[in-house]
Amino acid sequence: MHDVTDTRREEIAAGLAELEGQVDEACRTAGRARSEITVIAVTKTYPASDVRLLAELGVRDIGENRDQEAHDKAAECADLDLTWHFIGQLQTNKARSVVSYADLIHSIDRPRLVEALSREAVRAGREVGCLIQVALEDGGEGGPGARGGVASAEIMRLAEAVAGSPGLRLRGVMAVAPLGGDPDEAFARLYGVAQTIQKEHPSADVISAGMSGDFAHAIANGATHLRVGTALLGRRKPFVR
Repeated sequence: MHDVTDTRREEIAAGLAELEGQVDEACRTAGRARSEITVIAVTKTYPASDVRLLAELGVRDIGENRDQEAHDKAAECADLDLTWHFIGQLQTNKARSVVSYADLIHSIDRPRLVEALSREAVRAGREVGCLIQVALEDGGEGGPGARGGVASAEIMRLAEAVAGSPGLRLRGVMAVAPLGGDPDEAFARLYGVAQTIQKEHPSADVISAGMSGDFAHAIANGATHLRVGTALLGRRKPFVR
């Protein structure tokens, strides 16, 4: 008998196969190896059962942007060998919770957050990877179409703060392409920022850029990690906890 789980597995498998084909093509076009790219399945609003199906299909990197939902799913899937990515804006009062499960936090954008995460990582006896979220809009943080992040003048200072904080490891950069802007131009700028940071911190080699609608542009401009939700999980009615 074909049950709901089997149907959902087939849906996700089909989405994954289509996505892999698109990523392969983008890598060939950019002259890059597929092995350079990590696909993060963004499972916000989707149930832990989808995370389990993704794991069965070989997807090990899971992204969430709300702490309560992420915390619950990580606990439900604690038996699985997964890497958890926190990709949303983060309040300092959520630092302890996020540090308890996140392996890589993509949204480092201010010194107070660095301090809070460092304190909680030390308390938990963990080392947590951190990405500096770079604002790519004209005029920097808070400009028209702003997608969050730290302005150019503050990037290196924040990177140094992360690198010098116990319990944290500077892993690289993250950005969201500006709404209505040229994604190639935006991601090329992010790549330049990443190269500048790597000169001082060679192991900070992660460039988290590109989502369902623009990941080919991100691959063409050096991205190492893609954050993909819709293209992988579909536009079905989301799960509401």
